[in-house]
Amino acid sequence: MKALILLTALTISSFAQEKTLDLTRPENYANQPVPAYITKDNTPAGNEITDLGATLGRVLFYDKRLSRNDTISCSSCHHQQNGFSDTATASSGVAGTTGRHSMRLINARFSDEMKFFWDERAASAEVQATQPIQDHVEMGFSGTDGDPDFSDLVTKLSAIEEYQVLFQGVFGEATINEERIGKAIAQFVRSLQSFDSKYDAGRAIRNEGQPFPNFTASENTGKQLFLSPPNNGGAGCAGCHRPPEFDIDPNTGNNGVSGSLGGGTDFTNTRSPSLRDLVDPNGNPHGSFMHDASLPTLLSVVNHYNAIPAVVTGLDNRLRQPGPGGGQPQRLNLSEQEKADLVDFLETLTGSSIYTDEKYSTPFNTDGSLGLVILPTDNAQMSFSEQDGTQYVTLRSSGVPNVEYLFQTSPDLDQWSSTSFTASAAGELEIDVPLVEGEDQMFYRFAYGVTAD
Repeated sequence: MKALILLTALTISSFAQEKTLDLTRPENYANQPVPAYITKDNTPAGNEITDLGATLGRVLFYDKRLSRNDTISCSSCHHQQNGFSDTATASSGVAGTTGRHSMRLINARFSDEMKFFWDERAASAEVQATQPIQDHVEMGFSGTDGDPDFSDLVTKLSAIEEYQVLFQGVFGEATINEERIGKAIAQFVRSLQSFDSKYDAGRAIRNEGQPFPNFTASENTGKQLFLSPPNNGGAGCAGCHRPPEFDIDPNTGNNGVSGSLGGGTDFTNTRSPSLRDLVDPNGNPHGSFMHDASLPTLLSVVNHYNAIPAVVTGLDNRLRQPGPGGGQPQRLNLSEQEKADLVDFLETLTGSSIYTDEKYSTPFNTDGSLGLVILPTDNAQMSFSEQDGTQYVTLRSSGVPNVEYLFQTSPDLDQWSSTSFTASAAGELEIDVPLVEGEDQMFYRFAYGVTAD
């Protein structure tokens, strides 16, 4: 019987010109290809990436309603086109500007370092995810200085029907709380991966220490300088920024950049994002580098490590000259050509798809609306009956009590007709559809949203 297989195929198409969140066929976040040579992964047990969880995280990441005055989202400081960082030295929040430069988020998952923020004050990505929301300056649900607290945000989101629908679709029931918000955003952040760089093309066919056939002579020289320690003629970069993930060693001290955006000193910054995608595909930096955005170019970064300005409180021992007491800052004495070679190599770590992939972009329409949400079919059921000589198929699913949904039909998975109906007080979605003799196959789905008729 044709109708029996239609519900399990429940839909896969666009809805008018709106963006659509199709929870029957979500974007692939959980099983993206990862090169075999990438082995580090800080995903904790209990919050593995799922397609639906990361989809919800994407919505939360881009939604300005998570701020006190509906003006700032996570994406306001972490822009896809800028490697999920910000070109501004300090990012704008609801009550001023941030105290540090926005960190790039690409490949945050592929690291031994579990802690987040420049000063590692968050024990995990899950903890980090809700902290900007609870910051007085950034998103304003701090519970201090006259701000509402996080429970007020939970109340706010719980009153928004599309969030009731999304949390129901992802978690099987509509309860919204800080733990779920943090887990969903963390799943989306960990899904932001970039492994289509020139470096990856070379690493796929050669071991790290061998020349890559797709590299220029300068890029191969820069790679060798990056890998080799200073006592062997190299720059020693790999001692802290460990390939092939180029993640930061969790046991690093600070790197000698001790300025603070608010003036004075800041010695507590020992975290670094992955060195992948330091620049965009055209070689342009995603804003200046370091926690205080004090170094505008990759060359200025190389110059800093070539001659560490001074031994400051907490300076990593690897950035001190060897010898008794280790009291002198590092001097690599790189030539201008060697510096250029290092820059050329660092630029090979940039990919391309991360900047344009739709699944990492905003799910909201240009008017700020979320568009159509197509419900998952995991708990959908159908049965058949006959009434007064007419065959019916009864379609059932679960939703949010007393919320208005759409039942949609299509002969071709392209053009959809919609009928509005309301879920029962128990959250049941149920509709009877007559089966017309000789009718071509029809596709059915439950959805939530405003029709574009």
